[in-house]
Amino acid sequence: MKKIAALLLATVLMFSLSVVAFAESSPLTETELQAKYKELAGTSINVYNWGEYISDGSEGVMNVNEEFEKLTGIKVNYTTYDTNEAMYTKLKSGGAAYDIVIPSDYMIERLLDEGYLQKINFDNIPNYKNIMDEYKGLYYDPTDEYSVPYNVGMVGVIYNKTMVKGNPTSWSLMWDKEYKGQVLQFNNPRDGFATAMFMMGIDVNTHDEAEWQKAYRMLIEQKGVVQSYVSDEIFNKMESGAAAISAYYAGDYLLMKDNNPDLEFFYPEEGTNIFVDAICIPKSSQNKEAAELYINFLLSEEVALANAEYLYYATPNKAVLENEDYSLKDNQILYPDKENMPKVQYYHNLDQETLSLMTSLWSELKIEGTSNTAVYIKLGVTAGIALAVIIYTTIKKKKREKLYDV
Repeated sequence: MKKIAALLLATVLMFSLSVVAFAESSPLTETELQAKYKELAGTSINVYNWGEYISDGSEGVMNVNEEFEKLTGIKVNYTTYDTNEAMYTKLKSGGAAYDIVIPSDYMIERLLDEGYLQKINFDNIPNYKNIMDEYKGLYYDPTDEYSVPYNVGMVGVIYNKTMVKGNPTSWSLMWDKEYKGQVLQFNNPRDGFATAMFMMGIDVNTHDEAEWQKAYRMLIEQKGVVQSYVSDEIFNKMESGAAAISAYYAGDYLLMKDNNPDLEFFYPEEGTNIFVDAICIPKSSQNKEAAELYINFLLSEEVALANAEYLYYATPNKAVLENEDYSLKDNQILYPDKENMPKVQYYHNLDQETLSLMTSLWSELKIEGTSNTAVYIKLGVTAGIALAVIIYTTIKKKKREKLYDV
């Protein structure tokens, strides 16, 4: 269950999202804003976001996309992905034209390097004033021209206190053979490799092949205790007690704990990843101005507050943090004080050679250790199909020979 406070908050926020309220944060007059809506009404935008990453109307909370549609007359076509890499592949394929994508920092750096993003017109985003200075000018977009911060988070380890002994503090918990078959690992290479690299003291942005190979061997060793590699499936597995240990994002842990109070969390003592997910407009956008209105809407205090209460991620929006109704502002997992702040490192984009190496090693990891039985079954099925084709072809050939035999 989401916090009851989020339900009460949603009721108030839906009434507050009037055209007048939205216009007050814009340099445009209400008449000009209405004219802009009228001009764009009936058009649509294609939004591509992480799964479970927007207040969607479930359990009585605000449905952000529906509220935007009501306000502007612009239809939101909303689809989701489960990893940065899946989003990148889809964008690179050109199979769909997206107006909004929300990648993580290192992926934004890659998309910029490869020319997939376009500059944002911030004249259409007056609510950008709500973004805190500490999340501006970051390495992946140093001139603040291509992205707008959406959420902030860190990676930690979730464990079930009824299934795990003591008070663990290290990444090594995910390699503990005592919990064989009860450990979940990330189903994406960047986060997966990082769990091993942080534990081993390796720079997660290294270009040294030998260090990637060391991390790979550590992940091979871990595979003996891993139940499965997960993305959004982690929610069911950890909430139900089907697994005992997993690395994942702090905000998602808080959601899981609402449904299973036996879950605990720690930031590993060896260090961990800090990330910023930010809103971008791809060059493939067919409705850039409407996309900018959508970004401005997301940054408004009312909507950003609804998202922060629903998602449980740290917000870069100072209007939310200053709002007395925000129930999570003192949460030490989302906003640790100086004494409790873990050692953190951002992921950076990797050069193409290192990216290829990481992808190749991850593919090997996922197939390494496939049982001989499974291999034999696959070979048997293939052989059976081949035999059936030969028999069918032979029978047809004999029938033709018989038909034309005079």
